[in-house]
Amino acid sequence: MSGTDQQSASDPVAAEPRKAANWRVLLAGRNPRVTLARACVLATICFVLFKFILLPARITGESMEPTYRNGGVNLINRLAYFGSKPQRGDVIGVTLTGRNIQYFKRIIAMPGETFWIREGVVYIDGQALAETYTTPNVNWTTKEETSLGPEKYVVIGDNRSMDMALHEWGIIKRDRIVGKAVF
Repeated sequence: MSGTDQQSASDPVAAEPRKAANWRVLLAGRNPRVTLARACVLATICFVLFKFILLPARITGESMEPTYRNGGVNLINRLAYFGSKPQRGDVIGVTLTGRNIQYFKRIIAMPGETFWIREGVVYIDGQALAETYTTPNVNWTTKEETSLGPEKYVVIGDNRSMDMALHEWGIIKRDRIVGKAVF
């Protein structure tokens, strides 16, 4: 080691520019233009993904408990029904007006079916629906059988221990389904 190398290694003032250079490399990479380009590509991918494909939605209310907890966040996959139709048992995002007001609900009846609820049990075309995700509430009863038209679905939350009047549920059109819950 030469005398100059020994002096710079032991001199704290000479080590400062090296530390600053290390932080620059850590933050901007060895080539800042490449790092900036990567950051722009990543930002664009995230923007498109979370604006048009996976919509984040906060769960408010207790109507989907215990499946989804109040205050939790989930994603709605807008492309889930691009090549297929919604199915019974799917948890979906339902919009009322615009994209911002959404409910998480479960599809229980499909287009062309007849449904009713008697003492907490859902009947589809005369057959009791096996719902392992909820506990029936004997106070849930509809007044009459309802036949669904084309493109109409019945959606209900999983928490049937709540009073039926406190639930937002019912028949919706297909165009109100935003997408399927991711998990």
